[in-house]
Amino acid sequence: MYINFMSKKNKNIYISYWLLLITFLVALMIVVGGLTRLTNSGLSITRWDLISGILPPLSLNEWEKSFSLYKQIPEYSLLNSSMTLEQFKTIYWWEYTHRLLGRIVGLFYLIPLLYFTFKKLIKKNSLISFYLILFLIFFQGFIGWHMVKSGLTERTDVSHYRLALHLTLAFIIFILLLWNYLKYKNQLVIISNKKLPLYLSVFFIFCVLVQISIGAFVSGLDAGQIYQSWPLMNQSYFPNDSNLKDLFSLNLFEVPSLVQFIHRNMAYFLFLLFLIIGTITYKYSDFAYLRKTTLLVFVSLFLQIILGILTVLSGAHIILASMHQMGSILLITTSLILVFKNSRIN
Repeated sequence: MYINFMSKKNKNIYISYWLLLITFLVALMIVVGGLTRLTNSGLSITRWDLISGILPPLSLNEWEKSFSLYKQIPEYSLLNSSMTLEQFKTIYWWEYTHRLLGRIVGLFYLIPLLYFTFKKLIKKNSLISFYLILFLIFFQGFIGWHMVKSGLTERTDVSHYRLALHLTLAFIIFILLLWNYLKYKNQLVIISNKKLPLYLSVFFIFCVLVQISIGAFVSGLDAGQIYQSWPLMNQSYFPNDSNLKDLFSLNLFEVPSLVQFIHRNMAYFLFLLFLIIGTITYKYSDFAYLRKTTLLVFVSLFLQIILGILTVLSGAHIILASMHQMGSILLITTSLILVFKNSRIN
């Protein structure tokens, strides 16, 4: 008996499942990427072999060849000259897993997208969005290698600018995927209702994305390992190794203490901004349908701030720092759901 799994009734369900899977994989890749950074594993694979790189080293000879390539970069000679082959394998597996996830995301997105397009199961007005995501996924692979390449010759780590771009683009892809998933899951046509809370919620999620980018600078500069105190920075609100005028200089994002200062204060701003959104939501009965989601965003924001404080106090302990990054995924997710629900059904 023939069953039409892709009937009009089911097509949105299957597309939504597919989008949810890719969204989850991108989130997983963000977490693994963060751990790759925290374990200083990002430069362990010094080549980008799209096809042959799918398989890891399978013999002792192949492992020694990969290790010899790593020995040629400054990170090894200046920081890890006493590293053994077994220690190298540990950092290699982190970077390999991160790259493997990237390949899986690309394939799992590309093949079903081509099928859905061929079967005309995706709405015409959604095709641009879906193929934009495809472009960004492949562009993200290029940015990832561009980032790694920055640490292979003169530096002992990657460029924090390229790291911030890499992470920010990952979250943009995550947002686009999640937004399309919500649309297909709920079978809604989303239209801006032009009300202030919508603008506020959109502005809020934009500020969260900016904060995540600043967090990438904190990670790239190891800025989380200095000024291990809160609420003050070494008994001072402003870092005492910098001047206030430095906040307006061109090398602002070259100074670790200033980057940590901005990251802290951006968190305070996000908290105050969301208090405004929450007050409006709970004060006016017209927004009663947003209250549960608003509470979820508040809880995720509060949790993220607490994790950020604990990360600073611990000197960026790997577990807390990783949980802090996971918290950013949760915060983006709940914030985007708030924006989604704060839209009208056509």
